Amino acid sequence: MALCIAVIGKENEPLYFQSVSGQDELRLHHIVYTCLDVIEEKIAAMLASINALPTKQGIPPERRDPYLGLLYPTEDYKCFGYVTNSRMKFVLLIDGIRSKLADEDVRRMFRRIHAAYADMLANPFYTPGESISSKKFQNEILSLMTSSSGG
Repeated sequence: MALCIAVIGKENEPLYFQSVSGQDELRLHHIVYTCLDVIEEKIAAMLASINALPTKQGIPPERRDPYLGLLYPTEDYKCFGYVTNSRMKFVLLIDGIRSKLADEDVRRMFRRIHAAYADMLANPFYTPGESISSKKFQNEILSLMTSSSGG
């Protein structure tokens, strides 16, 4: 079950945070910020490995996978990360005890979050970098969180 979904900006500023009711929101915020350190480490390692690859006749190396995988497991939660090409970060916390989501299910959830974010960016009234207040985006995230509860 997805317990929390966060969208974090390029400069690690929180743009959106949604958690399931009944959860300790302060604790979830703390875990999300802990995940940001791991995300930054993974991005730095990824960039170093890409820069070390030789290019063939000016062709850049293969594109990187935006899915970062499991970032930070705790007793109660599993935290997963995703980074877009524009360095927007998505963090997903799932119930580590009851949820049996496969890795492909988590990837699918991130693709849906990314698609909802891209749709929201297409709104001419949204300024990138501002807090996300789109009802359509929020409804998509809530739908995603409730649909993942069966896993």
